[in-house]
Amino acid sequence: MALGPRLDIRQTQSLVMTPQLQQAIKLLALSNLEVEAFIGEALDANPLLEVSQAQPGAGEAGEGAPEELRRTHLESSPVDQLMGEGKAMDDRPLDIDAATLDRDRDTGDASGPDWSADRFAGGEGPDIGERGDFGETLAEHLHAQIGAVAADARALFLARWLIDQLDEAGYLTAPLREVADSLGVPLSEVEEALALVQSLDPTGVGARDLGECLALQAREADRYDPCMAMLLDNLELLGRGELPRLKRMCRVDDEDFADMLAELRGYDPKPGLRFGDGPAEAVVPDILITASEVGGWDIALNQATLPRLVVNRSYYVEMRGACVGKDAKAWLGEKLADANWLLKALDQRQKTILKVAAEIVKQQDGFFRHGVAHLKPLTLRQVAEAIEMHESTVSRVTSNKYLHCERGTFELKYFFTSGVASADGEGAVSAEAVKAAIRQLVDAEDPRKILSDDTLVDLLKVRGFDLARRTVAKYREAIGIGSSVQRRRQKALAGAR
Repeated sequence: MALGPRLDIRQTQSLVMTPQLQQAIKLLALSNLEVEAFIGEALDANPLLEVSQAQPGAGEAGEGAPEELRRTHLESSPVDQLMGEGKAMDDRPLDIDAATLDRDRDTGDASGPDWSADRFAGGEGPDIGERGDFGETLAEHLHAQIGAVAADARALFLARWLIDQLDEAGYLTAPLREVADSLGVPLSEVEEALALVQSLDPTGVGARDLGECLALQAREADRYDPCMAMLLDNLELLGRGELPRLKRMCRVDDEDFADMLAELRGYDPKPGLRFGDGPAEAVVPDILITASEVGGWDIALNQATLPRLVVNRSYYVEMRGACVGKDAKAWLGEKLADANWLLKALDQRQKTILKVAAEIVKQQDGFFRHGVAHLKPLTLRQVAEAIEMHESTVSRVTSNKYLHCERGTFELKYFFTSGVASADGEGAVSAEAVKAAIRQLVDAEDPRKILSDDTLVDLLKVRGFDLARRTVAKYREAIGIGSSVQRRRQKALAGAR
C-alpha cells in the first residue's frame, strides 16, 4: 500500500451551541432579580426593546389580553395531563386540580407540632421581609451570655471589649499584652476576662489560634488528656501528613490514634461562622404559591421583579424607512431578530419554571398542607422524568430561585432531599423531616434531663426513623444544635438569667 497525502470528504453531525441557545440556557439559571438586570442591559443595547406598561398577563406586543389568557382555572384537567400537553402558558398562574391532590385542608399532625422549616414552627410562616434578619450575630450571641457569668462590672466590661474584637470565625487576633496596655489594666485581668469569653457558647470562641480552639472543644468533650494535648501542640505535623511521627510523640497505638483523629475531625475549627455577620438582605421569591378556592394550588411567577418586554414595531418601521445604506438595514434587521429571540427565550423560561414548580408542588403536596414532617425524598431526576425534560434543565431551573407559600420562603433546592429508611422498612422519609423531628425533640427536652444522641436514636425510632447514632449526630450538627453537654450548659445559663 502506497503512503501519501490525499483528500477525503466526510459527513458528520455535531451539536453546536449557537449564541441564542447559550443565552436561553443562561436565562434559565438566573433568578428573577438577575433576569431584571439582564433585561436592563438588553434595553441599553437594543433600541427596539422597551418595557411594556401593560398589566401583567398582557400579550407580547403589549396589547391587553382577555382574562382567560392571563389566568387559567384548571378545575378538571389532571396534573399529569396538564404536564403532557404543556398547557402552562406564559407567566399566568397555573392551577393544579384538586382531584389529583388530597382535599384535606386540616393542618393538624398527630405526630407533633406543625413545622414549616428547620427554624420555624407553626402553621404561619415568617413574613418575607422578616426572613432577611434571620439570625443573630456572633457578638450578639456572646453578649447575651456574658452578663450571667461575669463576677463584677469591671470583668464584664473587659469581656465585652474582647467579644467586640473577635473576628468572624470567633478568634481573638489582638495580643493580650497590647489589649492590657491599651486599656491600662493588668494582664491578669485581661486573661481572666478571656477565660470568661472562652467559657461561652459556642465552644472554641475566644481562641487565639487553631490549637487553642480545638483544645477548648476537647476539654468540653472531656477528651483533653496528655495524648490529645500532644496532638494539638503539633498540628503542623498533622498538616504535613507525618502521622507515624505524630503517633510516636503521642505514645498511643493505632486504634487510639485513629480515635483521636476521628475526634479531632468532629471539632469545629471556626465556631463563629455558624452565626451571621449582620442583618441579611430580604429574599425576594421568584414563584408564588397560594391555595386555590377549589382546593388546589395557584402557581405564578412574581411579576413585581419581572418586567414585560415588547418590541416597538412603530419605531422599527420608522427606522427602516430612514435606513438608506445596506449596513444600516442589516444592523436594524439584526436588532429585530435579537429582540424577537429574547422575547421568545423569556417566554420559554417562564413556561419551564412553571412546569417544574408545578411538579414540585405535586410531589411535595404533604409539605404545603401539613409541614416539613411530610416532606418526601425527591431527586432532580424524578422531576425531570415526570415533565419529560433533561435533568440538567431542572437543575438550572431550581438554582438561585425561591418559592413563597403560606409556610414561608424556601429555595427550590430545599424540596430535593435525600431519603432515610423508615423503621417499618416501608419506603423512606425525607432527611429534612428527620432534622425537624430532632429539633422538635431537643426544643421540648427538660433542661434538667438533656437528651443524649443515643436517647434521640430511641425516640426517633418510635417516630418511625431508623437511624444510627452517628447519623443523628450529623443531622443534629447540620441544623446547629450542640451536643448534650453544650445544651446543658446553654440552658443552665438561660435559666440563670
